[in-house]
Amino acid sequence: MRYVCPICGYIYDEAAEGVPFDSLPDSWACPMCGAPKLMFEPEAAPEPPKPAAAPAALDDDLQQLSAGALAALCSNLARGCEKQYKEEEAALFRQIADFYTAAAPAAEKPSLEDLAALFRDDLDSGYPGLTAAAQAAGDRGTQRVCVWGEKVTRMLYTLLDRYQREGEAFLAGTQVWVCSVCGFVYIGGTPPAICPVCKVPAWKFDKIEGRRPA
Repeated sequence: MRYVCPICGYIYDEAAEGVPFDSLPDSWACPMCGAPKLMFEPEAAPEPPKPAAAPAALDDDLQQLSAGALAALCSNLARGCEKQYKEEEAALFRQIADFYTAAAPAAEKPSLEDLAALFRDDLDSGYPGLTAAAQAAGDRGTQRVCVWGEKVTRMLYTLLDRYQREGEAFLAGTQVWVCSVCGFVYIGGTPPAICPVCKVPAWKFDKIEGRRPA
């Protein structure tokens, strides 16, 4: 039996390792990305290719976005422009993002439980809905964004759960690293050699400074 990490794709092969997956301790984690054992899933049989779907009709049901959502959107667009070496466009999107960030009202009594609920909602309905719409429209770019985003969100949800259980001790004597390309968060003394999600090298990771001492 083989078990797959949903974050980086690492495969634990019981036949090759000589140890049943269920016999591994609960503290065992993915050697590539650090995802906990409980996130691993049995490897599924490959699905046959699906016929291409007809392009979906445009939806004219527009949604008004909050200032915070617009700030996040423009920030992501700025990062996308950076990756395409369009510095002028990136600078403009950053200016717009800063404007909406300043205009966004402060969250009322934010809590870790509220953040966990937002992560859970994205995983349960947000990404599945967006992925289905992208597949129906044949939008491969959006499908790729969904794959990366869902993996990053799953890891963030796992790290938040661990932080809720262990508190500041979880971060004692270690570092927090964030992939500047996909946003993957890694906890460890040094960043991974390759990002488990988007496969960029370690120098693309930024070390998060200024954390409160544990």
